[in-house]
Amino acid sequence: MTNQKQAMLYGLGTVLLWSTVATAFKLSLRELTPVQMLFVACSASVVVMALILVAQRRWHLVFQLTRAQYLQSMGMGLINPCLYYFLLFGAFDRLPAQEAQPLNYTWALVLAYLSVPFLGQRLRRADIIAGLVCYSGVVVIATRGDVLSLTFSDPLGVAFAIGSTLVWASYWIIATRDTRDPVVGLFLNFLCALPVIAVICGLTDGLSFSPTMGLAAATYVGVFEMGVAFVLWSYAMKKAENTSRVSNLIFISPFLSLVFIYFILGEIILPSTYVGLVLIVAGLWIQQRKAREKMVRASSA
Repeated sequence: MTNQKQAMLYGLGTVLLWSTVATAFKLSLRELTPVQMLFVACSASVVVMALILVAQRRWHLVFQLTRAQYLQSMGMGLINPCLYYFLLFGAFDRLPAQEAQPLNYTWALVLAYLSVPFLGQRLRRADIIAGLVCYSGVVVIATRGDVLSLTFSDPLGVAFAIGSTLVWASYWIIATRDTRDPVVGLFLNFLCALPVIAVICGLTDGLSFSPTMGLAAATYVGVFEMGVAFVLWSYAMKKAENTSRVSNLIFISPFLSLVFIYFILGEIILPSTYVGLVLIVAGLWIQQRKAREKMVRASSA
């Protein structure tokens, strides 16, 4: 099997896992609070990433970092998972999955915008057009099609969803200067964040859990969305001979996610969700297409 075929298989596996997490979020939040879900998911993620590092014989790298890098782990852990997933789970707690999930996909566009002031990159015309298209889709979804009224279904839930994209994009901008092994870095971020999440959870909603569907769903999120999916996507990028073909797979995820949301959660998918999602994906496609064209021209120069 060629490297490109392996990359596509890893990418498809990642997309499949990403497509299920919106449903898992809602199943868990039926019984757990966002903070409780975050504690369970983060705990499961720490365990699974530790096992991955042991299996890959890279566990020793955890103990070979500088003091500054361990401090970095603490700081980045407060951003992701603490703040990011608190906002994301808060959005899913207040909004239907079909609304929260597409809004979260706009983080890639936010990343392009934040890269202008923080990384010194130029804002291209394609980024502006992509933003107009994407955020018109956000308005369609958030107002459930009643665009002219500009009345959001749940303003705080929408704010949480948009806020999570800002936090996630900021995290990846900070990560551009991160020299740690990616899996080691993510493991330490989550490990350092876990005590903070535990204290917050203990002081608010409590740390008492019973073996329910909510607990199982939160564990699933920690193992697969926060752990295995990250590793699979890393493998896909390493194996890819044509990264654009692999990265295009992410556009399947939001549509496939609606299938799980409909059949498992029983949400009736509104026409406005389809319209808004198409606009968001179209905007992201415009942005990525222009970025790839620029990379191709640069590599051929």
